Amino acid sequence: MKRVERLHALSEMLRRSGRRGLSAERLAAAFEVSVRTIKRDLDALENSGAPVWSRPGPGGGYGLAGGASLPPVSLSPAQAVALMAAVSAAPDAPYADLAAAGVRKIMDVLDPKTRAQADELAHRVWVNALPASSRAIKSALEEAMAEQRVIRLRYTAGDGTATTRDVEPVLFAATNGQWYLVGWCRLRDAMRWFTVSRIERAVVTKTACSGHGIHEVGEPPANARPVHGRG
Repeated sequence: MKRVERLHALSEMLRRSGRRGLSAERLAAAFEVSVRTIKRDLDALENSGAPVWSRPGPGGGYGLAGGASLPPVSLSPAQAVALMAAVSAAPDAPYADLAAAGVRKIMDVLDPKTRAQADELAHRVWVNALPASSRAIKSALEEAMAEQRVIRLRYTAGDGTATTRDVEPVLFAATNGQWYLVGWCRLRDAMRWFTVSRIERAVVTKTACSGHGIHEVGEPPANARPVHGRG
């Protein structure tokens, strides 16, 4: 691992450790370097503006001050481009517009050298994304999911049949290049998968969902996973 990559990973590890902190020995073992090297890296982070704290004695260690912002070393050029690529390739994903805005904020706070390297690398990554669904429809779906309120859909099925349904949103799912709203359909009194691209109209109602949960959707595919990135 190159030093700049190790500094990025080190700052993230310290951030995740919270108030507990981590000893230099544990950090050295994690990165397979010497304690002396880790202490030099910690000095480099502190000199760059990172809010590194240290606690001497038994049970002591190093961490990042709570609530403090991370310095510009928080992302490498490749990590920044990875975020841009993921957002650009999935315009129909839930909260895609918010994700794009978040990536722009990240790019704005990168140090000039890192931002220039990320911009250059980004020109080497192309995507051919399909046109996104209506912004109004996606906004309604996102709001209904976040607020757990019933959403009224005008939906056209695969056979061309159009219906109006009240749906309690349970989760968003992506498979085979399509995004779906999975929810309890009050018209069918059952869990249903709605292809987002077939939703013609969506209106969030004032009615709260009745509590249908993810476990009612059924067993997910073996390779399915939530997007929180843990585990």
